[in-house]
Amino acid sequence: MPAPGPEPIPAPPVADVDPKPVELSSEELIAGGRSVYNANCIACHSLDPTADGALGPAVSGSSLALIEARILRSEYPESYVPKRPTKVMIALPHLKPRLAELVAYLNSLK
Repeated sequence: MPAPGPEPIPAPPVADVDPKPVELSSEELIAGGRSVYNANCIACHSLDPTADGALGPAVSGSSLALIEARILRSEYPESYVPKRPTKVMIALPHLKPRLAELVAYLNSLK
């Protein structure tokens, strides 16, 4: 008969509390948005968001409604007239948590 082993240690209880959302300063939002833009947008849009890119137009000053429609659904908001007639841009739904940062950055360049 095998010798009894040590008794398992119970795991501590997990708190059932949602983490408090982190509030960023406007400078932090803009810096985060610049990072999002540089990592995801400059391949088609210009390194400078105030200038047209090879495939995408200038995007500085874009509204949250436009950014949300283009990035999350690859659509345009109702009644919006696109700057270019192409349908090249794909949806990038993984950026949803960073949209506020991206919009803050693009609107800081006006």
